[in-house]
Amino acid sequence: MAGLALLSKTMWLNKYSALAALLAASATLASADVIQLKDQASVSGKILTEKTDSVVVDVGYTVLVIPRSSIANIIKSGAISGTPLATTTSTTSPALLGGAGQFYSSDTHSADVQDVSSLVKQIGEAVVQVRNPGGLGSGFFVNADGYLITNFHVIEGETELTVEVYRQNNGQLDRETYKQVRIIAINKFHDLALLKIDDKDAPKFKYVTLGSSDSLNVGDQVFAIGSPLGLERTVTSGIVSTKTREMEGELYLQTSTQINPGNSGGPLFNLAGEVVGVTNMKITFGEGLGFAIPVELVKNFLDHRDAFAYSTDNPNNPYRYLAPPSRTFKKLLDK
Repeated sequence: MAGLALLSKTMWLNKYSALAALLAASATLASADVIQLKDQASVSGKILTEKTDSVVVDVGYTVLVIPRSSIANIIKSGAISGTPLATTTSTTSPALLGGAGQFYSSDTHSADVQDVSSLVKQIGEAVVQVRNPGGLGSGFFVNADGYLITNFHVIEGETELTVEVYRQNNGQLDRETYKQVRIIAINKFHDLALLKIDDKDAPKFKYVTLGSSDSLNVGDQVFAIGSPLGLERTVTSGIVSTKTREMEGELYLQTSTQINPGNSGGPLFNLAGEVVGVTNMKITFGEGLGFAIPVELVKNFLDHRDAFAYSTDNPNNPYRYLAPPSRTFKKLLDK
């Protein structure tokens, strides 16, 4: 059955690629979004929604559901005023990454492999320690403006947060503490939180590139940077044990990399220095049994962060409800 399923999927992809090629040859609207495929074809239309594993596109006379695994790059026609183009990614042109208007840097095509020691020197400053009155965890910057990812359980029930950043200075790391930290968005179902440092005098921050957990193979080497048991700047390494470990209805990356309390919210890197997961738990009665949230879920969370906006009116609710139109609200008052 597995062989048949794979064969049928391959046949579908071939048919889909042919259809995409025809669509690419047709005239495109100036305001259309463009999805470039890995087979050099492209699809032009309006993106209706973006999911973790697929993108839904209206091409005028029909709607296509395009698997993420077939997409090389997404070029949007524009963004809502004040909203960054967070979903623009590239596997062929790294020069597009981190450009003006983008919320985070992402590249699904891994860069050159390096040794862990070199990578830690390059990207170590992007990893931070997140503290609250009851404990601590780890996190990492996704852009230079002070936006960082951590686990929801690191900040759950807390609003007084501090972030400790470590900067290279003459070969040594200097610690800087920021106390003006704001919760931007939370997704307690995937154990993710987006924070922002609001200190007025805060400089630009070093940040990481988000990679692809889909491109990982079992046995690939990975490493983590975090603060296990409060021991900041701890580096541990291991391999990807499995990519699809099911825990309470969710799929996690399982790794032999040592993960302990305090690592929560920290990055799991591949040997290209790209984040492939967010470490969030371990099996306490065993060794080398750590787990990380796949980075694809992190991208989805960031792309749709407005839907998970944190509300001080109801801090336990990760969703924001807009006020009703004025006419509807007036009718409700009249009743």
